[in-house]
Amino acid sequence: METTRVSKCPNCAAEVEFDPSTHARECPFCATPVVTDTGESRHIKPKGVLPFAMDERSAHKAMTDWLGRLWFAPNGLREYARKGRRMEGIYVPYWTYDADTRSAYRGERGTVYYVTETVMIDGKPTARQVAKVRWRPVSGRVKRFFDDVLVLASKSLPKRYTDALEPWDLSALEPYQPQYLAGFRAEAYAVSLQDGFGEARERMDRVIERDVRFDIGGDRQRIAHIDTEVSDVTFKHVLLPVWLAAYKYRGKTYRFVVNGQSGRVQGERPYSAWKIAGAVAVALILVGVAVYVGNQ
Repeated sequence: METTRVSKCPNCAAEVEFDPSTHARECPFCATPVVTDTGESRHIKPKGVLPFAMDERSAHKAMTDWLGRLWFAPNGLREYARKGRRMEGIYVPYWTYDADTRSAYRGERGTVYYVTETVMIDGKPTARQVAKVRWRPVSGRVKRFFDDVLVLASKSLPKRYTDALEPWDLSALEPYQPQYLAGFRAEAYAVSLQDGFGEARERMDRVIERDVRFDIGGDRQRIAHIDTEVSDVTFKHVLLPVWLAAYKYRGKTYRFVVNGQSGRVQGERPYSAWKIAGAVAVALILVGVAVYVGNQ
């Protein structure tokens, strides 16, 4: 365990560590002004950290290139983001879980076969092949060792963005040292160890179900019951690098995240009503021309 000083954003509730000499700044997650306080957070100390592999300039270019590929994004936002303030380097908290699993299952294996049936088509008897399934009961056992099942421990960013930043090369994890955080922010985890393991179990169960279907074999599978025994569970608290930009543009906040290891970009997809209306108008004109040419 360790105790750190954190500040909580009044808008998105993100808890971020700030430099002791910093008294006020914007929240990196939603661009809301935050005044640092003396709040302390006692939490599990990080076990590993994945250092940033790309600098802020490269991350900013990756973000603006991504925006440039969005056809219906407002030009003003692209220009605003290109000339906007610097991106924030954030170490985002994750849990990883290891577990050994053994699962017993019951189900049915389906074998597809075909029969010939005669039906009337346009008043004439016609033969056709109809698929049928022959089911027979099966049971068995599967086992799998899960290594580093990754679960986001933050609630400040939408999971659809952070999940889309995967994959991460966790083989590059380094033992946690405070100096890795120099010049960056670090978010405190908001998802508990127990809740994180609940999500990890859901991911494990989906993989186990695929293993069971493969083990049943055949053309079709029905699963009646799976009983999984989990043992040798271990965990790590790790910090992964994310470049983050939050822009307020015409009264709305847009957030963009960049994988600090691979450069993969995700974020809100802004839309320009004028561009959409123009595209619709062009499409209607093209349809009109095609109809006219067809009639001629």
